[in-house]
Amino acid sequence: MKNEALTVKEQIDLKNKKLVTKLVWLVIGSLLFAFALVPLYDVLCSLTGLNGKTSNTAAVISMAKVDNTRWVNVQFTTNVMPGLGWNFYPKQSSVKLHPGKIETVIFVAKNTTNEVATGRAVPSITPGIAAANLKKIECFCFVNQSLKPGEEKEMPLRFFVSPELPKEISDMTLSYAFFPAVKN
Repeated sequence: MKNEALTVKEQIDLKNKKLVTKLVWLVIGSLLFAFALVPLYDVLCSLTGLNGKTSNTAAVISMAKVDNTRWVNVQFTTNVMPGLGWNFYPKQSSVKLHPGKIETVIFVAKNTTNEVATGRAVPSITPGIAAANLKKIECFCFVNQSLKPGEEKEMPLRFFVSPELPKEISDMTLSYAFFPAVKN
């Protein structure tokens, strides 16, 4: 006669198998979430302007109309993080512009070490609401920058401030922090 009831050992084995299956699915789900996090963060930053990421499409640029009725003052600040032996500064500390007008500002970086150094600029825009309205067309921050020992390089930033910038904002600050680039 066959025993229809499961023994205690069989019940424990069944529960362990269920637990292992759940844990495997949890690990798989965590890995998928981790891989999806970077693209999701990029989308969030592009939509909100967080971390200086803004929409830079040709359609946005071509639709911008210059608003000659008001001025916006854009100030520039720079920092070089420890581990990157560079001097880095804008040639002009600020520009006054009409929203919609494309401006070019030159930044200068100089490697003060005796070896090749590669850095990555990370932008930050304040006030936060202005971040989505600063449109970068060309920026050294889009790619890593390498400088040979003692090399000095001029790096352009082409941008405009969207005419949709709220009227009460007349000043904004664009800060760049240069970090040592992560070696792959």
